[in-house]
Amino acid sequence: MTILLGSIADDYTGASDLANTLTKNGLRTVQTVGIPDPSLALPDVDAVVVSLKIRSVAAEEAVAAALKAESWLRGRGAIHVLYKICSTFDSTDLGNIGPVTEALLSVSSGDIALVTPAFPETGRTVYLGHLFVNGQPLDESPLKDHPLNPMGDANLVRVLARQSRNRSGLVDLPAVAAGTDAVKARLGALRGEGVAAAIADAVFERDLETLGRVALEMPVSTGASGLGLGLARALVSSGRASANTGANDAIRLPVGGLAAVLAGSCSVATLKQLEAAERHMPVLRLDTEKLLAGQDDISAAIAWAGERIADGPVAIAASAAPDVVSRLQARYGREASGHAIETATAAIAGELVERGVRRLVVAGGETSGATVDRLAIPAFLIGPEIAPGVPLLRTIGSAGNDMLLALKSGNFGGEDFFATALSMMR
Repeated sequence: MTILLGSIADDYTGASDLANTLTKNGLRTVQTVGIPDPSLALPDVDAVVVSLKIRSVAAEEAVAAALKAESWLRGRGAIHVLYKICSTFDSTDLGNIGPVTEALLSVSSGDIALVTPAFPETGRTVYLGHLFVNGQPLDESPLKDHPLNPMGDANLVRVLARQSRNRSGLVDLPAVAAGTDAVKARLGALRGEGVAAAIADAVFERDLETLGRVALEMPVSTGASGLGLGLARALVSSGRASANTGANDAIRLPVGGLAAVLAGSCSVATLKQLEAAERHMPVLRLDTEKLLAGQDDISAAIAWAGERIADGPVAIAASAAPDVVSRLQARYGREASGHAIETATAAIAGELVERGVRRLVVAGGETSGATVDRLAIPAFLIGPEIAPGVPLLRTIGSAGNDMLLALKSGNFGGEDFFATALSMMR
């Protein structure tokens, strides 16, 4: 298998978001969970998205994992590697966007990387280096209260500089709007100033197309799925990839089995989606304080689901409002709180699959990662889009469990997302 585009995603929902975008824009794409075992048979594709869980780990661990994935992708012919990050630039002053970008540059003989989390389709735009979420500055949006990576600064040049060894700079909107030559000229000027990572403004889809054409001539870039859109269209328009607009036929085959929803995200969007779900299915809200205190709530949740799931889908949620999350983090610690929720939801997922669940919707990036790892799923085929950034996924090479899944970043999807996703999993 020889590929054109490789990507290293910092979490699993972000990986499926990117794989969805690449597929929609003409690239045959597979999402793997970590670096695939050599025995796993992957179909012939244009792009591979390697899913990692490195967004919130120590920078050294993130760098080591990313470099292994980069080596695997280059070994299969990737001419460009995109480090896929969250469109809300989720990170802290310790990383991991800066350290991983610098490490990827160092092994690819690159000297500067384009960096942009912009994706106008999902309300993420960058202007004068500042990130806006649905028109709100990042530091005034709900992301300021993110339980793992609270975002208190909308100026991405500053944010990136604080977590990088090298200087950061800006390719502003006038340069992007002027086209590829102007962007290249600006990058050349920044190189001369010792800048190794350049935040790029992007407000419209055409801006992403310009940035994609420029980035494709460089070995490495960092961005959200919007930059993936630009890269995919650049590959197709240049003739290096043939536009492939059809979903894999295998994704449409029914899997049968039972259906469930698991939610670990505490985002405002997920909380509203859970409220809406109560109109369509039973919803069990776990007592997160009991989970953090080590009291067993998992067996009770499984018993609750077992009494209801034969009659239709059920939802189990370990989500809580921001003020509750803040109180629990203050008592138990941020890392311990997140780990307890991820462990519990993953354990519940494992038990549900043992009991016949084959259609599963998961909300929350960390929750999705823990769940996929627990189920030992090695890779996914990419199916039709459920909501912007969220495709239907079908497992590849999963031991005895052919499944359909949706892995949703906490902030993605409309209020009826859960019902919509389940309706597509026939």
